[in-house]
Amino acid sequence: MFKIQHRTPEIYRQQTRRSTLTIAAIFVALAMLLSSSAVLLFGTPGGDNFRWNLGGVIAALALTVVLVRVVLWPQPFMAAAVYGWRLKRSLMRVTNLMHHVKAGVAARDPAAMQLLRFYHLGLTQMHQLDGNSSALSEAVAEINQHQERMEELGMDIDQLQLDADWLEAVKKIQPLPR
Repeated sequence: MFKIQHRTPEIYRQQTRRSTLTIAAIFVALAMLLSSSAVLLFGTPGGDNFRWNLGGVIAALALTVVLVRVVLWPQPFMAAAVYGWRLKRSLMRVTNLMHHVKAGVAARDPAAMQLLRFYHLGLTQMHQLDGNSSALSEAVAEINQHQERMEELGMDIDQLQLDADWLEAVKKIQPLPR
C-alpha cells in the first residue's frame, strides 16, 4: 500500500520537471525518427505523407509509454514523479468512495475516520508539492475539524499509510441519501 513520505516541494518540483523534460525529449526524438522512417519507407516523394507522419507520431507515443513504464519508472531520477503519481492514485481511490467515507464519518466509523484523515494528509501534501496553496486554504477548516473530532475520540491522527482494509470496510457503509 501507499505511504505518505516527507518531500520538500521545491526539490519535488525540480525533480519532476527534469523527468518530464526527459520524457518529452524521448518522445520528440522518437516521433521525428519514426515519422521520418515511415515516410522514407512507405511515403511517396512530393506526395501527401500525412498518414505516415501521423503513424510515426502515434507509434512514438506508444513506444514512449512503454519505455516510461518498463525502463524509466524504476530509475532514481523518476522517483519524485512516480511518488506524485502514486499519491494522486491513492487519493483518487478514496475520492471514488467519498460518499461512503462521509457516511462513515458521520456514523463515527473508525475505518472511515482514518481513511478521511489519510485523504486530508495526502491532499495537503499534494497541494503543497504542486504549489497550489489556494485550493489547500479552502479545505483547511474541514481538515482541522476532522482532526479535532479524531483527537476527541482518542484516535491516532498520523494516518500516513493507505490501508486496503479501510477501503474495503468503507465500501460496506451505506452512503447518506442525497
